[in-house]
Amino acid sequence: MSRTALRICPLCEATCGLSVTLDGDRVTAVRGDRDDVFSKGFICPKGAAFGRLDADPDRLTHPLVRRDGVLREATWDEAFAAVQAGLRPVIEEHGANSVGVVLGNPNVHTVAGALYPPVLLAGLGSRSVFTASTVDQMPKHVSSGLLYGDALAIPVPDLDRTDHLVVIGANPMDSNGSLCTAPDFPGRIRALRRRGGRLTVIDPRRTRTAKLADEHLAIRPGTDALLLFAMVRVLFEEGLVDLGERAAHIGQADEVERLAADFTPEAVAALCEVPAERIRGLARELAAADTAAVYGRIGSTTVEFGTLTSWLVDVLNILTGNFDRPGGIMFPLSATGAPPRPTGPGRGFALGRWRSRVSGHPEAKSELPIVALAEEIDTPGEGRVRAAIAIAANPVLSVPDGDRLDAALASLDFMVSVDPYLNETSRHADVVLPPPPPTRSAHFDFAFNALAVRNQVRYTRPVLPPADGQPDECEIHARLILCIGGQDGADPGLVDTMVIDTALGKAVADPHSPVHGRRPAELARELTGLTGAERRLDMMLRLGPYGDGFGADPEGLTLDRLLERPHGIDLGPLTPRVPGALKTRSGAVELCPEPITTEAARLRGRLGDVPDGVLLIGRRHLRSNNSWLHNVPALMGGSNRCTVQVHPDDAARLELTDGGLARLKGDGGELEVPVELTDAVRPGVVSMPHGWGHDRPGTRMGVAAADPGANVNQLNAGRLLDPLSGTAVLNALPVLLTPIR
Repeated sequence: MSRTALRICPLCEATCGLSVTLDGDRVTAVRGDRDDVFSKGFICPKGAAFGRLDADPDRLTHPLVRRDGVLREATWDEAFAAVQAGLRPVIEEHGANSVGVVLGNPNVHTVAGALYPPVLLAGLGSRSVFTASTVDQMPKHVSSGLLYGDALAIPVPDLDRTDHLVVIGANPMDSNGSLCTAPDFPGRIRALRRRGGRLTVIDPRRTRTAKLADEHLAIRPGTDALLLFAMVRVLFEEGLVDLGERAAHIGQADEVERLAADFTPEAVAALCEVPAERIRGLARELAAADTAAVYGRIGSTTVEFGTLTSWLVDVLNILTGNFDRPGGIMFPLSATGAPPRPTGPGRGFALGRWRSRVSGHPEAKSELPIVALAEEIDTPGEGRVRAAIAIAANPVLSVPDGDRLDAALASLDFMVSVDPYLNETSRHADVVLPPPPPTRSAHFDFAFNALAVRNQVRYTRPVLPPADGQPDECEIHARLILCIGGQDGADPGLVDTMVIDTALGKAVADPHSPVHGRRPAELARELTGLTGAERRLDMMLRLGPYGDGFGADPEGLTLDRLLERPHGIDLGPLTPRVPGALKTRSGAVELCPEPITTEAARLRGRLGDVPDGVLLIGRRHLRSNNSWLHNVPALMGGSNRCTVQVHPDDAARLELTDGGLARLKGDGGELEVPVELTDAVRPGVVSMPHGWGHDRPGTRMGVAAADPGANVNQLNAGRLLDPLSGTAVLNALPVLLTPIR
């Protein structure tokens, strides 16, 4: 008997609603949910392939435990017993920092990945924490922390109301948006054009987004900060600075003017390869627009001055009066976020509270650069990482110099991986704990609702019940937490109970909370939900900015009320949140913090230094998401190919042919890659996609292995980082390109 069920897509940041058709326990069709309050029926090729990903025969269905050097299927009890037996001796003998925790990008796409790793880290107490953030968005977290006092307070462009959108280093037509959750981002761009708005794209490659733009500036890779600083200089020089209605909450603008003094358009034009007069024109247009928003993404963060560039993106929005107002950049208000509180000074944000053991890299947001993981494992000495917990992570492919990390992981005393696949990283684990497929998992977007271009809330329960004997992903995480504490065999529900008791205890002690003075046990009994995770969600909704406050607001949000609205609840457009969103020590936007001053001086030293040679940049494919989806036949082939894109002029000069092989050499290694000639990349620039290289032995991903591609990150030794965020430089990487005869 055929039936339909609703599911939020977990395959990218767009969080589209899906309508899934099932025949028994088999997904037979997937379409966009036309009644979804946020995505309104939009679907991309990844969402359409949801059923095939869900039913991938290479997905692990049972735990694997290494016995006599070989990974073999085991029972869940055997697997968790092995986890405790492997981790506890390392912790007891060498301390918590000897256990490295590696969190991959898919964690932000699941309920379990959002709720349980923070509990695991708190219980373990290790400072050896490495995540995908430092090959992705950490510069934006750091710049937001410095500006607003909160690394998670990231303002997003108000796409549906802006008149001029400037996109730098982003390709939302293919990525569907990132750090800006916007289902049907392509449709929103087209709507901007239809209402007479302007789209400007700054990117070394003529992406699908750039093709839609009113103007495409093919900037030299890695020079974004120079261009943006020159625009800031023009705003001050021509009297175009207007802080708007938030002026009283913005400090240090005069110091920004001093920082920008040397970055004239004429001084940066040759480096950026954008004419000085065009830089002036872009600054004037931004200031003259009724509303405008500058939006930067991974092409502007994974560069040497990534934090400075991320800071400048927001500075331009602030200086043109487009901060915290409709049509500019605004702070979303998630249903599970903190409720509004009295305004005033906060704790602020600090960098470098500790450093890595080997190279002395400073922490950022309690994380160390993931490029340091290999050296923290393979460098002898006190404090060496001897064991690892990898959750939804494949750093062998996603991090520079995967060969070194591959060897380092093989040398660990113990490793446990939570992963549905035996991939290039999890193949090194002593225990692999596979979560169930998406149809058998609930979904709520804890992270992405805090980055959404419209306030809304949606939740979908599992489409199918757990398979016989298969714990859900939340239970897997809870049992892993118990193992770390030496409590294997205890009730996994104890983890959720502990979290709820702690959170309610803090809430009742808070004089600004709607439950101040009440009894935590009484509140806990009011929580609803079929699982511990649902009870935690109910608690967060009730205490959140739209919640019922455990009865204080009879019309407020609860889990039960959300379940009554299966297509979600629209909470309205973004609204101004300053000064309430600010947590700086001054209580205002701190435009010019000291770390930024230091970085600006370092950038100033590059003026007049015009580099030459070929620079490598990445690229996004619509049907791909890092290394996740290369085992789904429906998403392979076509434009989703691992090639090096080369401009025809460079190809003629280097004697390269379309479809022929080229050798790329970087400071971390060399690769042989098919050539794809295209004028979409500017001369002097070549482009390769990230997430390929599925040719290592011992994996169980047949489709990916049949078309492995090449791991672009092996060209990179990982020596060059953005110093403030610890983010690896993945774009504007110098390479040598030669033909293979």
